[in-house]
Amino acid sequence: MGAVDRGLRWLFRRAVGEAPLRFALGGGEVVYVPATPAVATVVFRDRRTLVHVLSSPESRFGEAYAQGDVDVEGDLVGALEAVYRARERRAARWSAWRVSHAPEASRENAQRHYDLGDAFYRPWLGEEMLYTCAYFPTTEATLDEAQTAKMDLVCRKLGLSAGERVAEAGCGWGALALHMARSRSVQVTAYNVSHEQVRYARERASREGLSDRVVFVEDDYRSIAGRFDAFVSVGMLEHVGPLDYPSLSAVLDRCLDSQRGRGLLHFIGRDRPQPLNPWIRRWIFPGAYPPTLGEAVRGVLEPAGFAVLDVENLRAHYALTLRHWRERFDAALPEVCARFERSFARSWRLYLAGSEAAFRTGSMELFQVTFGRPGVAWSRPSPP
Repeated sequence: MGAVDRGLRWLFRRAVGEAPLRFALGGGEVVYVPATPAVATVVFRDRRTLVHVLSSPESRFGEAYAQGDVDVEGDLVGALEAVYRARERRAARWSAWRVSHAPEASRENAQRHYDLGDAFYRPWLGEEMLYTCAYFPTTEATLDEAQTAKMDLVCRKLGLSAGERVAEAGCGWGALALHMARSRSVQVTAYNVSHEQVRYARERASREGLSDRVVFVEDDYRSIAGRFDAFVSVGMLEHVGPLDYPSLSAVLDRCLDSQRGRGLLHFIGRDRPQPLNPWIRRWIFPGAYPPTLGEAVRGVLEPAGFAVLDVENLRAHYALTLRHWRERFDAALPEVCARFERSFARSWRLYLAGSEAAFRTGSMELFQVTFGRPGVAWSRPSPP
């Protein structure tokens, strides 16, 4: 092996560790073969692209893949999973406490991700338009069955009773708010900064005759007003930012009933402080930060004196959810490409595959934390 090839071997190991991946150039030249059988072949347009990407893979691989300068022949999810496993022991050199979002920034970040249009999300999210981890009673359950099971699980964990008042922060397209009102006969006030999602949710509430029980407010979580028996946030904490956890804590303290107030936080997290991939932060989820369990508890719950009642990690459920989303997205790819640029479609395909790999390896976690006032009696509900 010549000097150039030895240099490339060093670059491969620096970028992907001992991941079992084969590397080739667009003309068919194989430039690296792993010591163990390869799970996939990564093909670079030319040698210059290879060196450019591997010198900073976390920020450049996604951009190169989106533009078609890099492709993966074989199992895309398996290839990403192999890289994550090979790199998982590398320590993060980053301070999570730099992340903070004013209301205007939160609104702009949400619009860049969630206001892409209902027609984009509908083909792959499923019937309920739920863009959060589902709960699979069995691995054979359909995505729609699992999303309904997730909403039922949230209702059971909150112990909702008819007539109670519920505040929801970050309500998406409104499915959970409507489900709580319909199945538990509660009154829900749901907040969201995404104009498109609130519009959709209000129209659905009107169609289903639930406008008298659910109010959708186009505003930031910091504007939640009134007193409630329960609070729920599913997939919103990732967008708050650790510097603003005290703001969320203050909201919970002022809005939850002083005797029986309880709540549930459902969020993507990590086992140690670490940012999202820089490419994802730039192109997919601007401003997002997945906290550790400790960061969430110390930053949001402890300052207001809330007791942690239960913690459950649904990581395996999210990996399966993402598999369903990715397969549906692939099936809808011609439709996506007809509406958006090819680079956009490839970016989202990579994002879904990478997310699935991250939850399969344990690089990412999915926490459900139930909390309440110190006197609240609670125990984890049995499966239905």
